[in-house]
Formats: sequence, C-alpha cells, structure tokens
Amino acid sequence: MKIVDILGFRISAEGVERDVARAVEWVEGERSCRYMACANPHSLVVASRDRRFRDALQEADLLTPDGVGIVLAARLLNRPLTRRVIGYDFFMALTARLAVKRETRYFFLGSSEDVLELMVRRLESEFPSITVCGICAPPFTDSFSEEENERMVNAINDARPDVLWVGMTAPKQEKWIYENRAGLRVPFISAVGAVFDFYAGTAERPPVIWQNLGLEWLYRFLREPGRLWKRNLVSTPKFVWMVISEKARCFTAGNNAVKM
Repeated sequence: MKIVDILGFRISAEGVERDVARAVEWVEGERSCRYMACANPHSLVVASRDRRFRDALQEADLLTPDGVGIVLAARLLNRPLTRRVIGYDFFMALTARLAVKRETRYFFLGSSEDVLELMVRRLESEFPSITVCGICAPPFTDSFSEEENERMVNAINDARPDVLWVGMTAPKQEKWIYENRAGLRVPFISAVGAVFDFYAGTAERPPVIWQNLGLEWLYRFLREPGRLWKRNLVSTPKFVWMVISEKARCFTAGNNAVKM
C-alpha cells in the first residue's frame, strides 16, 4: 500500500479505486477484523489532543484522505498524495463492487431508526444483491454503558455481516471501533460519519461543481454555520499552523543534515 505520513498519521495515497480493491480483498479473503477511517483537517486537530482518538486513527488498517486540506498539506510537505477519497465516494464504490461479485451482508450502526430505514430501502432498490442483515440506532450519548455496548456487539456478531458501517460522527465512531475491534467478528468495518444522512437523503451533498473544486466544506459551512463554525474557524487555522510547523521542522532538520 502506498502510504504518506501527514503529521504522524499514515494516510493512503492509493486513490479510491485501489482503496476499494483492498477493502474487497479483506471482505472476501479473511475473517480477521480490518477497519477504515477518514482523515481530514478537523479530525487530525482533534486527535492531537485526544489520545484515544489518535490511537484509533493511527491503528486503522486504512486511513483515507477525506478532505482537500489533507491534499494541500501533502503538497506543502512534498508528500506524493494528489487525490482525495471522500467517505461517500468510498461507500458507493465499495458497494457497487461488492454488489456484482457475490451476496454481501451489511450492518448499519449509528444515526436514527428513520435514517437507517431510508438507507435500507434505497439499498434494496439500487443493490438488491446486498443483504442488510442488521441495523442499530444507539443512544445519542457521549459514551455507552457496558450493557448497551455488549448488546450492540452481540447484535452485530449474531447478524454475521461482511461489512459493518458505523455512522456515529467523529471521534466517537472511530474510538468505538478501536475499543471493540477485538470482540467483533466482522471482516471489514468502516467509519463513515455523515454518509448515512447523505445516502438516506436526509442531508444534501454539495453540488458537483463544489465537489470538483474541493469546496464541499465551504458549501456546508455556509448552509450550517451554527453547527460547523468550530470545525472551520477553529480547527482549520490550527491545522494550518500544525502543517507549517511540520514544514519548518523538516526544513531545519534538512539543513542540519547538510551541515553534518
């Protein structure tokens, strides 16, 4: 796997096609649990002060560059990463690949029952060869009790999914996967956040022109400033400073190596 280091995080530089191909191999080839997470400027800033979240991202078997900020950071740091892999695009591409290969079993964990039901209906219409073997809308809390957590793990294992999609927003979803991975009997798990609402149709993806320009973040911010102000007005400047600091550190280290 072609990997680049961005601020201590090992991010895939393969592109969506190769990332999906690797996930297909994991789904079909083994029963050990592999998981995917998405990296964007906000998540890396949060991970810089949340040790458990940082561990979850660093231990992911596949960490994708979900955001134009990651690509721009790679360019500044001279890392060979040129393409984003958006969570929604990964979900759709992997689903399309699995739908034509064999019957695949999905389990959706997260969001609300209404959203999950909308997702199931759309999936049954678009990809009838994929079976939704279970859904679970957990309580909207910062953490789960041991009993709640045990019920979720047991429900997933009893359903025997090939893929577990987790949409509980970051960093909650990544930490939940990381903390429960050992007890889950699922070949592949993916943390995809807002993908649930996008696929259900309860949230609108930015128009294609905004996507092509890498400005989905701006479109969403303009529509929901009250919810996204911290991500864009606090995390983004911090991320820029982190990248500039890393660039300066690399430059200093390079000069010192030349002098030696």
